Amino acid sequence: MKEEIKSTYKSNDTEEWLDRVWTRPIGYQWALFFKRLDIHPNTVTILSMIIGASSAFFFAHGSYRTEGWVGLGYNLIAILLLAWANFYDSADGQLARMTGKKTRLGRILDGAASEVWFIPIYLGLVYRLYQHHDLEFRVLGIADNPQNTLILTGIFFAVVLYSGFGCHSRQCGLADYYRQIHLFFLKGEAGSELDNSAQQKQIYDNTPWEGNFLWKAFLKTYVGYTRKQEAQTPNFQRMMAGLRAKYGSTEHIPQAFRDQFRARSLPLMKWTNILTFNTRAIVLYISCLADLPWFYFFFEIVVMGLLCQYMRRAHERSCKELAEGI
Repeated sequence: MKEEIKSTYKSNDTEEWLDRVWTRPIGYQWALFFKRLDIHPNTVTILSMIIGASSAFFFAHGSYRTEGWVGLGYNLIAILLLAWANFYDSADGQLARMTGKKTRLGRILDGAASEVWFIPIYLGLVYRLYQHHDLEFRVLGIADNPQNTLILTGIFFAVVLYSGFGCHSRQCGLADYYRQIHLFFLKGEAGSELDNSAQQKQIYDNTPWEGNFLWKAFLKTYVGYTRKQEAQTPNFQRMMAGLRAKYGSTEHIPQAFRDQFRARSLPLMKWTNILTFNTRAIVLYISCLADLPWFYFFFEIVVMGLLCQYMRRAHERSCKELAEGI
């Protein structure tokens, strides 16, 4: 059974410990279930989005300190729903690798899944602070009145917007990009989903609007997503341009160079894993159960932000050194 589960990994290099012992085994069982029912991986991804987004209603409630046992129950339901969504997010990829049903739409949907989960969750936490803020007001020495409540909620909403779009999206997008880069040098084009904006723009331009409105909208979003990834990795882009100029095609990159890149990239994989779901979710769970939802955003902006900067600088420095040797 263990080897069968491993066969559904993207690679051993990019698997996080918690995923190996928890998420992947459970996701594998769900993938087998969906395979027996002949359900497409994209359908599983959409189910993941619905379940994850629905957790926002329960996260919007205070936990034990503010709403007693009922509130604690709501928060535990929220945690179970988000964990369930994550199992499906694992199962869709495992199912795709089992059945060979990999599609470009699946890649786009998979990348969007966490956004669909976290946008309503973040908005739910803003509402939660609006409802339950007595501790924060006492600590800050602020009078608990409607005017101050609206001011605090407005400030918190601005922080949440920055955390979500300025930090969460950027951090997860960059971590995913580095994983795909690593898989590209480890397994080649067939073993990774390393897309570039020029190719995606060409697909977008060549797709007619008639009968493809939703697909065009997805492609438009994905073009922007890949452009942001490329803008954050200029040294990697220069390294790839140098490899194409020297070898004509990425298929002809020597194995020695691939091995050299993998050796440099592998130590950074643990940071990409921290920046994606598990660590983020654990901090969210603890913050909500402790009735301190603002702590999650502090963690995302400060701690995850510093980690993302370190990872980016280390990866860019490595690519610059390798580019100079091409």
